[in-house]
This record gives sequence, C-alpha cells and structure tokens, in this order.
Amino acid sequence: MKGQQFEFDWVDAFTSQAFGGNACMVVYGADDLSIEARLALVRETSLSECAFIVDSDKADFGARYYLSECEIPMAGHPTIATVTSLLARGFVELMNGSVNFTLEVGAGVLPIQITKTSKGFNVRMTQMAPTFGIKFDSVEIANIYGLRAEDIMLPPQIVSTGTPVCIILLNSKDALRRAKLCDEHLGHFLSKNKTLYPNLMEPFLVTMGGETKAGDTFSRLLMPGLGSPEDSFTGSATGCMAAFLWHYGLINTHKFIAEQGHWLGRPGSAEVEVLGPSEEIFGINVSGYGFILMRGVLSV
Repeated sequence: MKGQQFEFDWVDAFTSQAFGGNACMVVYGADDLSIEARLALVRETSLSECAFIVDSDKADFGARYYLSECEIPMAGHPTIATVTSLLARGFVELMNGSVNFTLEVGAGVLPIQITKTSKGFNVRMTQMAPTFGIKFDSVEIANIYGLRAEDIMLPPQIVSTGTPVCIILLNSKDALRRAKLCDEHLGHFLSKNKTLYPNLMEPFLVTMGGETKAGDTFSRLLMPGLGSPEDSFTGSATGCMAAFLWHYGLINTHKFIAEQGHWLGRPGSAEVEVLGPSEEIFGINVSGYGFILMRGVLSV
C-alpha cells in the first residue's frame, strides 16, 4: 500500500552552498500528518528538526517545527528552510527584488522578508521581543561541560525570543573547544528547570570573535542522546544570544555576523540585527540563506 504522500524539500539553512549550515526537511500538507508521524520522521531523518507546512488563519503561511520527541515553538534554521522552500516552489513571488509576508509558528506570527542579493535569496525573520529569565551560578553551568567557572565571563542566563535557551558567554575559543557535554549534568539542569521552562533548549555556548574574518561571534550547541552530538547552526538561540550581548553592552553595534558549525565542516552564518535600545529590545532580525539539496515525495 502507498499510504499518504507528502511532497518535501531538504534544505541546508544558513548557507548558500550544499552541505553547509544546518539541514532541515520541509514537508507540505502536514495538517493531514499525525503528530506521531511527524516525530517519527525526525527520528528517521536523524535531523535535529523538521518543518511541517500547515494551514494558518493568522498569517500568510503556517509551519510547525518538531524535534524527535516534541514540538519546538520557535526555531531559526527550520524558518530559513521553510521560507527558502516556499519561494522555490512559487508560493511567494518577489516584486522589485523583495517580498514581505508572515509565517505562523508555534510561538506566534513571524514577519518575514526575502531579498534578492548577489549571493541568492536572503531570508530575514524577525524574532519576538526577548524575555530575560533566571541567572545561574557559573560553577553549576561549567560542570555541564567540564569547564571551569572562570571560563565563563558573565552569569549564564535564560533568554527567550520564542524558545528559551541558557546563554553561556565564554572568554576564549580555547574554552569553547574544551567543552565536553556531560549528559547526566545536562539532564539534571533541564529537569530542574522544566516546570518554569517546559521548552528549554540545551545551553548555547558563545564566544566573541568569529571563526572567519567576517564573523563577530562563534557558537556551539552540544546535544545529548544518540542523534547528532552538536547542532551546526541554531537560529533561535542566535537571536537570544544577540539580545544578551546587546542588553549587557558586550557589542557596540546592533548589527553583526554570527558564525557556527565551522568546526563540524558545515560552516553557517547569519546577519543579526537587534531592534531597539538595550533596555527595551522589541525584536531581533536574523537573516540567512538556504540551499535546496533535494526534493521528493514522502510516503507514510
């Protein structure tokens, strides 16, 4: 039996070339695809997340993003992948080199802009105004990664632009390289904070200075379990990081280039813009490119 069939695109996000950035499968007509099947597909692909196009009565398009075990309300690289796919399939059309529309995700409605550039089609999402949450003792967080408390510049803090993440600013690339995830300590950290932050992501490790001359920051997101041990580019956490750096005066410009994934052989970058003064940030623009690696039909 054939079962249900759904068209899909496999998109490398936050890159303009094949096998860079972070890959995501974008599945169409997903209102007819069960939650269980969505989760099973993420496990089947071994991707960190997949995107599912659904109907929306609040925005021009709707999408939902899933990890292998649950929905995630906001995610950056699936947004770049989804918009890249919608453009390639002709669901949105540029006028005079750009187009604006809205995309409803689990966390709410995101303003989207696509602009044609010399590198391709740049996708800009406007993440929601950040909320700043709990601060943590540096010793507790350092233990999750086998680091020293003095490797951390400021008390780690939860920031959310739709999905909460603990931002950890390290004082050197050496500390970033030395970070080794302890699944047990991470599990305890996530469990302890689950009631207040049910969608809490793994912490985001950040350093100042890019891996290339173009970059201003470089980051890692280490993940537990049997899947990929590290995310190659994390767009939602990049927005949270930008809010953290601007809020605490750690960057002197509200626009910068964030880099991630180079040590994995999957270099990715995003143009980031913090909107508003440091004490009244009202949004974060995160922009990047996408590359459609393959497309096909999913049979379930």
